[in-house]
Amino acid sequence: MEHTPTAGPYPPSHWIPADSANYTVSGRPGAYPVDFVVIHVTEETFGDAMRIFRDPAAKVSAHYMVASADGYIGQFVREKDIAWHAGNWNYNTRSIGIEHEGWTDRPAYFTDALYRSSARLTAAVCDRYGIPKDRAHIIGHVEVPGSTHTDPGPHWEWDRYIHLVNGGR
Repeated sequence: MEHTPTAGPYPPSHWIPADSANYTVSGRPGAYPVDFVVIHVTEETFGDAMRIFRDPAAKVSAHYMVASADGYIGQFVREKDIAWHAGNWNYNTRSIGIEHEGWTDRPAYFTDALYRSSARLTAAVCDRYGIPKDRAHIIGHVEVPGSTHTDPGPHWEWDRYIHLVNGGR
């Protein structure tokens, strides 16, 4: 990759800053409560999605992205700041957005490494903000009011994911 990784707040994440034109600087959770995690699928490769988040014309970002092959986690926006991921300002202010490399219609991208790494990240986020580790608070992009997106799609294994978030194997 073209960046120099440095440790993010959730090991083993790496800081890959999104362009500042693609998120709102904030002081969460003081400025806004954080009470959701929104699960996304990039519909791109990790590298292409990273380039989009770093493009000032894109006007989109996520806090984190998880790679399919090995579960690598890149952090693009600090949790205190508001990533532009949900397509709904209220949900952007109240959530942490986690992108997953792959396509909604290609379940082979949803690897064991991706699920496990993402679940550890989501569990850490939930613990940090007191977010219940359930489907009412860990939602898909499709569940955001007004969303025109369908991710994470029909192949995302929600029962498995929530089980892993709650410490299952």
